[in-house]
Amino acid sequence: MNKVIISDASCLIALDEIGQIEILKSAFPQIVTTKEVSAEFGKELPTWISVKTLQNSAKRNELELVLDAGEASAIALALENPKHSILIVHEKKGRKIAKQHNLEIIGTLRVLLLAKQDGVIPSVKNLVAELTRKKFRFTQTVVNQILEEANES
Repeated sequence: MNKVIISDASCLIALDEIGQIEILKSAFPQIVTTKEVSAEFGKELPTWISVKTLQNSAKRNELELVLDAGEASAIALALENPKHSILIVHEKKGRKIAKQHNLEIIGTLRVLLLAKQDGVIPSVKNLVAELTRKKFRFTQTVVNQILEEANES
């Protein structure tokens, strides 16, 4: 994959909570985020995640009227180079707004599926169970779809 992966805080927090943040490094060549996402993450980011400064803070400010600062900044960053980026966003409202801006998006479970397909992890199902135990919520429809695609249903 030759696109830049831009992550919102949700995926970083979720994978960190289950001790699997390294999946991102193994699955994707380049991961970037914003200082707002870094602040939401709440601790030092791994050195392999680049923090980019937004060129268009006006767009971030506009998006912050309906989204939290991390989601707004991640979407604004993706909008600065929409053809060459994929946005990892988990929250329903953030996904909806990203789609309205024609951004390519994936969620945390799709990250796990891609990691399995690339041989980075052996199982999606076990990590979904761990995330669920840590109180991360996913619709059953999405879980079923991802597990089916992973041949683990």
